[in-house]
Amino acid sequence: MKIAVVTDSNSGITQAEGEKLGIFVIPMPFMIDGETYEEDISLTQEEFYGRLKEDAAISTSQPSPETVMNLWDRILGEYDGIVHIPMSSGLSSSCQTAAMLAEDYDGKVRVVDNRRISITQRQSVMDAMEMAALGMDAEEIGRELERSSAESSIYITIDTLKYLKRGGRVTPAAAALGTLLRIKPVLQIQGEKLDAFSKARTMKQAKTIMLSAVAQDLKSRFGDPEAEHTWIAVAHTCNDEAAREFAAELKELYPKTGKIIANPLSLSVACHIGPGALAVAVTRSLSEEIKRRGC
Repeated sequence: MKIAVVTDSNSGITQAEGEKLGIFVIPMPFMIDGETYEEDISLTQEEFYGRLKEDAAISTSQPSPETVMNLWDRILGEYDGIVHIPMSSGLSSSCQTAAMLAEDYDGKVRVVDNRRISITQRQSVMDAMEMAALGMDAEEIGRELERSSAESSIYITIDTLKYLKRGGRVTPAAAALGTLLRIKPVLQIQGEKLDAFSKARTMKQAKTIMLSAVAQDLKSRFGDPEAEHTWIAVAHTCNDEAAREFAAELKELYPKTGKIIANPLSLSVACHIGPGALAVAVTRSLSEEIKRRGC
């Protein structure tokens, strides 16, 4: 059975990378000063941050039903089934919309809500590709991704409170005080939403907090203190050099883990936190039981 994997650009997978890997990527639309743009199609990372720094009015949206269904129809001319992995239903209505549309496809489209976004969503897509290569069908892949939905975390430290204030996530007074005290919040994403986790005064202190959180997750939640069976990834917003340095630091701490990528955060997250952010994610890898299916 030939299974296609579809996701959206919230995963951080670019159009070029998706084409190279055989992954279908739906671009997420953005409204900027009343005009619609599509991520990685008519809106580059550089253009997005340029408009963000200009204080343009930016809001996120979801792909139109026509965009989603046209892609599915084209794919099903070549594939037997589709695993569709949108961003978490707790962060966007695109998951519920896709699930409703899939009802008209007689079980050929399996929409997965595995409560992830950005680099953890990316890992779900890569896991789906691996399971498809092992011969699993769309329903089996969907069930496994949803079963493992809670087995990931993202920790993010941000450079400025400006964008959280703009989105109403902190009050103007709190943002002003935080800026005065040079506070760098550490946020977390575990499934449904972006939450406060801790706070620091310097980027070095924020990284220490994130490293401690990762170590705790690996030990207590995953039972994998050396990250032998856990993917670690780094992400950033206009902070490439710091991200690469952080990835190298993590690799030194966890030499038994796989390759640690350092990619830009998806724009749907970036528009809420602004440039200069640094993030780390941990995601449990596929179980050995599933991997043995390919033996």
